[in-house]
Amino acid sequence: MSKNNHESLRIEELYKLKPVHFADLIRTAQLVFDPSKGITGIERQIDWNDFGIPDNIAENLHLLGEEFQYSSPHAPVDEIWKKLTEETRIWFVENKDRLWSIDEAFPALDED
Repeated sequence: MSKNNHESLRIEELYKLKPVHFADLIRTAQLVFDPSKGITGIERQIDWNDFGIPDNIAENLHLLGEEFQYSSPHAPVDEIWKKLTEETRIWFVENKDRLWSIDEAFPALDED
């Protein structure tokens, strides 16, 4: 087992996180970075506190969302974990089961 796979499994087991939680985190980070989901001409000002995301966590998620802006949300667990601040890690573990609802609050903008 490679070092990265071992680290990923350790993180997942220790914090009871699954790959789907990390995918939800990336989708949330992408939203924090660009709430308009890439639609030109739409600018949204979001108070992320309304979604239970404190400002310092939103700043970390913004950077993560910028980096993974065009990426699949299924990035390597250890790669994502290294980019989270300690505060964001704690917030993530505490909120892992509700992240999907943040994405659901932003319906697709390009649908007819």
